[in-house]
Amino acid sequence: MKDVTQVFLYADPGSAQLFVAAAEAAGVKQVVLLSSMSTHAIHAETAGDPHALAERIIASGSFATTFLQPGTFMSNAMFWSHQIRALGQVRLPYLDAEEAPIHEQDIADVAIRVLSDGPGSEHDSRAYALTGPESMTRRHQIALIGETTGIPIDPVDLTPDQAREELGQTMRNPAQLEHLMFYWASRVGTPHPIEPTVEQLTDHPARPFTIWLEDHPDIFAT
Repeated sequence: MKDVTQVFLYADPGSAQLFVAAAEAAGVKQVVLLSSMSTHAIHAETAGDPHALAERIIASGSFATTFLQPGTFMSNAMFWSHQIRALGQVRLPYLDAEEAPIHEQDIADVAIRVLSDGPGSEHDSRAYALTGPESMTRRHQIALIGETTGIPIDPVDLTPDQAREELGQTMRNPAQLEHLMFYWASRVGTPHPIEPTVEQLTDHPARPFTIWLEDHPDIFAT
């Protein structure tokens, strides 16, 4: 990291301490960490949340830190594309769970603002929760994909046992899957709070899911 003074970082807790040592040795002045809203969960760190653990380690460094804590990424919808092409379906549990997905460009815009303001600014030692502009269910997201692309899509609401079997084929961490299942179940019928952070720091409103679909026109094409 020779001559590096600012870093935008996604850190695994297993290697975060190595990064801190290297950054301190290189004289890094500011680190903006891409973390997660999952750190807001009760007892997140004692429950082993990797983002909470990474935050604690990065905060121990002798440089200015800012944590960006987005919730669900709009780009998570990319993982549905194979099912849509192969089956004409999206198979997930708790389709009526409320989330506030955020466009990845809004996260980047916030990071650019924090890095541009630099160390010693109002962002030092801050944690910014980031959401998109509206609470929506994944069932509604699927409907918007269908409306935008013209592709008929059948939303299939899996039971918890079906979800463990199907999602467990690609998610190799059973504990993480159970954490997600618990989170999704808790959000059914509960609108997600909307954070004003994106607009406050970028001077533009957070982008809606329809804009994300326009920005990625070929993802769901058959």
